[in-house]
Formats: sequence, C-alpha cells, structure tokens
Amino acid sequence: MRIGLGLPIAEPTLLSEWARRADAGPFATLGLLDRLVYDNPEPLVALAVLAGVTERVQLQTEVLLAPLREPALLAKQAATLDRMSGGRLVLGLGVGGRADDHEAARTELRTRGRRLDEQIALMRRLWAGEPYSDSCGPIGPAPHGGHAQPGPELLFGGFQPAALDRVGRWGGGFLCAAAPDWADDLIETARQSWERHDRPGQPRIVAQVNVALGPDALVEQARGAMRAYYGFSGRADHMVDGMLTTGAQIRTAIAQFEGLDADELMLYCYGTDPDQVDRIADILD
Repeated sequence: MRIGLGLPIAEPTLLSEWARRADAGPFATLGLLDRLVYDNPEPLVALAVLAGVTERVQLQTEVLLAPLREPALLAKQAATLDRMSGGRLVLGLGVGGRADDHEAARTELRTRGRRLDEQIALMRRLWAGEPYSDSCGPIGPAPHGGHAQPGPELLFGGFQPAALDRVGRWGGGFLCAAAPDWADDLIETARQSWERHDRPGQPRIVAQVNVALGPDALVEQARGAMRAYYGFSGRADHMVDGMLTTGAQIRTAIAQFEGLDADELMLYCYGTDPDQVDRIADILD
C-alpha cells in the first residue's frame, strides 16, 4: 500500500518545503483540500507551484469542490496541470456541503450533485478533444495521456449513496475519508458501484486519516487548526479526538487499511512544521 501526505493549509509559503522533502522520501502523493470561504490556498494553483519543485510524487486534490467552478475553465486548468506535470495530477472531486462556499461562488447548493455529474460529462468530452458545442470549438490542451485517454485520474469523495455511485458511473477511484472501523462499508459500497456499472478490474481505494507527529506544541497547533476547519459541522471535537499523534497509532492505521485492501493511505497533516515529513518517513522504514 502506498503512503501519501495531505498538506497543511495554514501557511502556504511552507508547502514547497513539504513537497521537496516528500518527493525525496517514501511518499507517493501530495494532497491538498479545497474550500472557498476559508483561509486556504486554492488547490490547483498551489499544486501547480508544487509540480515545479517536485519530479516524482502525484499531485492530488482531496477533494476539489467542482460545483463551485465553471466546468470548461476547470477542464482547461486540470488538463494544463496534468500535461505540464507529466501526468501526475489526480483530480479528487466532491460536491461541497458548506452553504457559504456556494454563496460566494454564486452556485446552487441543492443542485450541486447534478451539477457535478454534468461537469464530469463535459470535461471528459473536452479532454477527448471534442468541441464544446456545435458553435464552439475544442478547448485544449490535451491532458498528458492525449485525447485517447479519459483525462486525469478521477477520485470521488463522499458518504452518501449517490456520491459513492459516481465511482462506478464515471470509472474513478474512491477517496475514503473515514476511520478504519467504519470505512469497510463505504469501500464495499464503492466496489459494488464499480461492479454494477460493469467496470473492468477494481476501483482504486485511497483512504485518509489525520495525523500530527512531533512535540506537544505542534500537536496542539494541529488540533486547533483541525477544530477550526471542522467547526461548522458540530463534530469538530470528534474529528480532533480521532487524530493520530504517535508512530504506533499511524502504523496501526496503515495495517488496518492494508487489511481493507486499500491502495493508498493519505496521512493528512494540520500542523505546519515540515519536519513532520521526516518524522513520518522514519516510522515507515
């Protein structure tokens, strides 16, 4: 099972250092979350910067709130980043459930799921080199794999049946942001969607846990950042309590997700100290 790092959002100027260290270490992927009405870097812009300071690691949105964006421009941005990074973009997509994000984007909260499906259909057509419409031509560039491929790899996050069914409907992987003790059912539902839509093989399963590894001050900083991020949900304390703060806890989570046949585990960091890259790398040896 591969191990990736979810990057902290509190100090964007440190992310290049995180990325350089991760690229030189045992990590497969760098992930970055998305919000609009929040003090976080825009993920496609930030990942484009990180593509320039790395050579190997994949660059993953987890998840990009696609319904907040105009789909033709999003298709162009994603194809550009995928092409210029040598095919390293993984486009994790979700609908976004925060009303303020949709208010600021002037998009409709209640139709966000339908909008995402329409966006994916359009972006897949554009990545294949088809014209936008009868009166409007193609939108380039082609993704790294060329027009014969379906574009960047897609992952879908979510918990509801409609969200999980996108895994099979669109042929993407599943981004499972759930603790091991209740991830099993979500992963199985995603795999059932894959089978129901007659997809060959198996969907790629990417799991996620929250971690902070270092001195007490770092752990408390991470807890504070995580509590602020999840404050809207009413479950912030529950999320903070689930943060893994020791090497033994992280190794246990790795073993648990290996037992669920996950393909990758993203260790999501909220503390900003880039020395965590080296600390986590040490426990993976």
